[in-house]
Amino acid sequence: MSTKKYSRRDFIGKTTVGLAGAAAAATGITPIIAGNEIDLDTSVRHRYPSSSFTTEVEQLPEEGLYDHHKYLSSAPVHIKRRDNNLVKKKDEMQLPHNGWKICWIKGNSIIIDNAVDDFRDYLSVSQDVEVEAVSVNSLNNWKALEKTIIVGTKEQILDCGQELKGPKDYEIRVTRNKIVVCGFDELGAMFGLYNLEARMNMREAPFLPIDLKTVRHSLYSTRMVLSWMGWMEFPDQLLSHMAHDGFDGILVGIYTNPNGDRTTAETSTDFYARILYNQRKQDPNKVKDLIKRASKYGIKVYTQIIYQYMGTNESEEGLRKLVRDIVKEFPDIQGYVLLTEGFWYKKWGGGQGTGKEYLQEWAQNWSYAVGIVEEECHKVNPNIEILPWEYNIDFRPQNREIKRYFIQQLPKNTTPMLTWENGKSFEIDGLQGFLRDYSLNQIGPAEVTEAQIDEARIRDMKVFSKVDTFASWQYGTIPYLPCPYQWYDRYNALEKHGVNGTLESWSSGYKPNFMSELRSWTCWSDSPSRDELFEAMASRIFGMKNKDAVLRAWSHFSQAIRYVPDTGPNMGTNNAVGNPLFFTEPPARTSTYNYSWSEPSKQLSVNPYWPFTVSRMVFYPDFSNRINKAENYARSATGIQASKETKLLPVFLKYLKKAIDEMEEGLILYRSAAVNSPQSKRIEAVREVVVAEQLQRMMQSDHAILEFEDLRLQLVKEKEGNIFINILNRMEGILRDEIERTELSLLASRKDSRLGFQFEQDYVYTPYSLKEKLEVLNETLNSQFPKVREKGFLFNEE
Repeated sequence: MSTKKYSRRDFIGKTTVGLAGAAAAATGITPIIAGNEIDLDTSVRHRYPSSSFTTEVEQLPEEGLYDHHKYLSSAPVHIKRRDNNLVKKKDEMQLPHNGWKICWIKGNSIIIDNAVDDFRDYLSVSQDVEVEAVSVNSLNNWKALEKTIIVGTKEQILDCGQELKGPKDYEIRVTRNKIVVCGFDELGAMFGLYNLEARMNMREAPFLPIDLKTVRHSLYSTRMVLSWMGWMEFPDQLLSHMAHDGFDGILVGIYTNPNGDRTTAETSTDFYARILYNQRKQDPNKVKDLIKRASKYGIKVYTQIIYQYMGTNESEEGLRKLVRDIVKEFPDIQGYVLLTEGFWYKKWGGGQGTGKEYLQEWAQNWSYAVGIVEEECHKVNPNIEILPWEYNIDFRPQNREIKRYFIQQLPKNTTPMLTWENGKSFEIDGLQGFLRDYSLNQIGPAEVTEAQIDEARIRDMKVFSKVDTFASWQYGTIPYLPCPYQWYDRYNALEKHGVNGTLESWSSGYKPNFMSELRSWTCWSDSPSRDELFEAMASRIFGMKNKDAVLRAWSHFSQAIRYVPDTGPNMGTNNAVGNPLFFTEPPARTSTYNYSWSEPSKQLSVNPYWPFTVSRMVFYPDFSNRINKAENYARSATGIQASKETKLLPVFLKYLKKAIDEMEEGLILYRSAAVNSPQSKRIEAVREVVVAEQLQRMMQSDHAILEFEDLRLQLVKEKEGNIFINILNRMEGILRDEIERTELSLLASRKDSRLGFQFEQDYVYTPYSLKEKLEVLNETLNSQFPKVREKGFLFNEE
């Protein structure tokens, strides 16, 4: 066996080129897993192949744009999960290949019928177990049955489920020759069966504890989610995946009325109405079809109501008519989200810069309009849920009073939807900031949210929350964030604050992933411990022998996200790997309006110099050299409140570098675990590493873009020759690193079509735009830099 001492570059190949010195030891991280520290010299060096990890990525199959969409629409829900090398333990029972049956009252519930069919398919495909389906008229003799899986509700299975308290609760009993799944209701029975699947998935075999008896109470009345696949993209396979991960609600047709009414969008001249005018038109038949299909999986449908309430009698009657029409046409819609982005009073806005009296008057009138919706809905069906969500109202920490005021004004029979972490305060290097948007670096809740929860409890109201639980707009083009320890702390915070229902991943949307599986476990009581869950998941993906390395990697990733100062849907967190380093003003790639009578900002939704995504996702310098866009970016992205004299860019780059270093510590372990994973797990393990690497590359490119621009401005002003050359040398080093990093980002995006896609934006970057970026970078390196070196100064235009 070789005893060569590999360098860090040997370990990681080309995946972190240019970050000399970036891999310092983890700073201040508290060990999260039990056991001894992993010795990289013995644990990684001797098992890691000398070839670069890039070779592993290159061996993955190619994917074109939307290939993962196609896969989710057509691929079977269940795949092979059984590890035939595993042997059951003494305290476990095993479902044999055949000889058992599953017994339930068929035809009594489409949800249970569908769940039983799903479970039989799961056993066959995933665990190589065939069970006979036996429909009965009664389960009164269930105690006498043997070699049987019994499924039903507590009304059907007598003397079982007596501790169940409410919807979605279930009890599972396991003996050597019997498995009982008893739900409080049909949803409980379904989720109980899906939990059996989850237990076998974690065990990688049809083994269950021989004396298992668990009673699990649902912690949330509703877990709602959007589709990652697109605006109205909810194929049956995706609905099934959602149910398996514990979701029982979907929010459908964002920014539209379910009946297709576009009165507000087409008649109002208000700012937000003009935005709504550009939204897709809803097809009521698609909504009805989706309600029908989702019902098989126990999934409730929620929609928005879109209306601008003007405070007049005419406007009130118009709202009442709209609500009556919708409820009449869609009696099976479970509830309505009244989001201020689409349901607002008079003039849309977040209230920043306005006085207290204005905001209170706005809150009163907006809440009155909420009351109109509540009244009209509850005349028809008192069980329809009305979920007012005042997202846009200033959520900075100092605004607790007015946020409380909104809760005080709401009608009693509504359930406020609260934004979880936005506005949460933090401190870095003595500077005070707040989260600008949905982010994972703070667990939450925000101070204003905590105040609103308290006010709702005073009024004896339930609360729902929009909360990210596996993906976020912070790195929204990464399909999920592999930061389990940070996510888990958020799950605990949600439970601690007694949130009754959730809208999870407002913009990111749902796609199956290991974090959403882990999240599902935490949504019922009597869940295995954090460490038990994480160890089982790490073993399933990477193999038992690599479990400890994976847990350490997850620990580093979770620490890394805590350092990230870029807090929202910005270039740095979503498009940095696709954003060029602009050295000189490039040629326009689309039409421009620099000298027309039209205002460019009103004509162009893309930057003509980099038109591959929406303009707000592009970092573009001020080539007049009057404004340091990098400094401005750091100021806006962090939410730090500081004087203009305080330079925030150095602090921003410092903490982004900490995150990069922490990611690197984890990636060394993660790559080693993937390379040494069993052959049957290799592809999945390598793909997990690709996701984490792209997350780190986004951080690295964010750092590079901002540092490069700051240096460019210094270069423009520098007159002293040696200093000029030193700056230029540093910029060239950044540029070379970014070229290699972009090549790796391009490789990753070709192998994983999820990368770069974000439901709200579609593809933010693509393999094509990455190739265009490489052309810009190489032209800058091979043509522009030599010219500047020769001249000794930098013109704004070459």
